[in-house]
Amino acid sequence: MTTRDELRLLPWSGLDGKPSYLSTDDRDSRMSRLADNIEAVQLGMAAELMEQALDTLGDEDTDLEDVRLLVKELTGALRDVLRVATSRGHLLAANEPHRS
Repeated sequence: MTTRDELRLLPWSGLDGKPSYLSTDDRDSRMSRLADNIEAVQLGMAAELMEQALDTLGDEDTDLEDVRLLVKELTGALRDVLRVATSRGHLLAANEPHRS
């Protein structure tokens, strides 16, 4: 049986908001490729949002409502990026040779 350390954290949550995991040895499976693609989109969107944040914060005429919206969007992007980092960290750890 696959242990929790060998499961891949997916870049989306289940219906109840809990983490979703994938159990497969095939990194080229349909679900693995889907997760890879979604992670790439999430990272790309976070990079674009970072650029928008720099522009918004550099504009002296930005009003408080725009800053609040920016913080909300940044929070969501940070959540996604942290999930990707956690998932990839677990994958790296699972693939490291065991030390005796």
